[in-house]
Amino acid sequence: MADLSGTWLGTYWQQGEPTRFEATFVQSGNTLSGSILDDSDLGEARLSGTVTGRNVSFTKRYLMTSPQSINYVGTISEEENYIQGTWNIDTRFSGPWEAHRSGENLVAELETRKSEQVPATVSLGL
Repeated sequence: MADLSGTWLGTYWQQGEPTRFEATFVQSGNTLSGSILDDSDLGEARLSGTVTGRNVSFTKRYLMTSPQSINYVGTISEEENYIQGTWNIDTRFSGPWEAHRSGENLVAELETRKSEQVPATVSLGL
């Protein structure tokens, strides 16, 4: 099963117009939660959903601007760094979306891994 925990940068399209977003996914087993901040006047939203194999599905609900929930489904790449799928609100509105792991998060993870691999200093007792 893919692990989506971390920060993702993405875009969704509504009537051909792109909207950028930043998502923070928290995954425990196959349960997904987190938050999304749209680069629009819609603001912040909470999400909850599931990850099954390479498939993800979640519902997004804006905190202040809209009571409508938005359903997302997507497929996770083999490298677990890209998601592509569709979103919908009931049957009235729908469109494509995609997201990439944030490079900032990957750099921080790389630095952590490097520091864990540095061997302890050996005392020569001189």
